Amino acid sequence: MSSCDLSERKCVPCEGGVPPIEGDEARAMMARLDDGWKLDDSATRISRRLEFKGFAKAVQHANLAAWLAEQEGHHPDISFGWGYCEISFTTHAIGGLSENDFICAAKFDRLLAIG
Repeated sequence: MSSCDLSERKCVPCEGGVPPIEGDEARAMMARLDDGWKLDDSATRISRRLEFKGFAKAVQHANLAAWLAEQEGHHPDISFGWGYCEISFTTHAIGGLSENDFICAAKFDRLLAIG
């Protein structure tokens, strides 16, 4: 993987056929993201939960994640409700994590820092 900032990279379509990022490599990639991101126990998904006082901010952040997903062609699972928005990335085509998941997470971090 390139040493450049993940948020400067572009997602590439993943049709499968590549091994998922696992174990130590996944943990090393996590170190390049905001501390709010969590790696699940099976190392197949990364998630970030944001909490707010109200509903409108949660919807705004869900829409921000959806906008980013369309720009990158890599779509997270998004859940939100009063006071929270949770974004989760995995690459379904390979049944685990790809570089695209980390690129999108880093881009989401960058958008949060701007706003």
